[in-house]
Amino acid sequence: MNVPKPLRVVLLGKAGNGKSSLANTIFGNTVFKVSTFDSSFCVSESQTRQVNGKSLTLIDTPGLLAPDISEEDIKREMVRCITECSPGPHAVLIVLKVEKFTEHEQAVISQIYQHFSEEVLTHAVVVFTHGDQLPEGMTIQEYVNQSEGLSDLVQKCGGRCHVFDNRYWKNGEQDDYRSNKFQVTQLLNNIDDILQAK
Repeated sequence: MNVPKPLRVVLLGKAGNGKSSLANTIFGNTVFKVSTFDSSFCVSESQTRQVNGKSLTLIDTPGLLAPDISEEDIKREMVRCITECSPGPHAVLIVLKVEKFTEHEQAVISQIYQHFSEEVLTHAVVVFTHGDQLPEGMTIQEYVNQSEGLSDLVQKCGGRCHVFDNRYWKNGEQDDYRSNKFQVTQLLNNIDDILQAK
């Protein structure tokens, strides 16, 4: 029997943006430890689960630009992370909060380029957390189009972006769009599209 290999997906973003919570939301249960106050967490962690019939390995990385982690430690951990998902990730999730896109967020994106090169964007998806901050009735694409920096980033990622809310969108009682279940399905479809394009 041919067992499908897991899809390898790396989560990148600033400390406190909700990477671990997002990974738990995608898996549908608490698998990764969420460290709300400990930004000194500097180890990648990977877990594999079945999601919508696909075997998925999520690699949660240390928060970029964390004040108490040295650049050297981050660099070492990124190399370990890439080695761990050898021969490389199938997709990269750039995790941002639904909030103003400032120079600090731009610095995080620059740090991602530094560790992975700008080519990473060809198989990246921008994923926003804290979806409850998204104005009522607005899609994440409409939100992105309000900021030149965000719009440029999402465009470089092939227009791929999603929004999740780890606290309020759990049951999908809202409209379909504001449901984590809907967003997970859309995200997996985007990852499939990335694989088809390779």
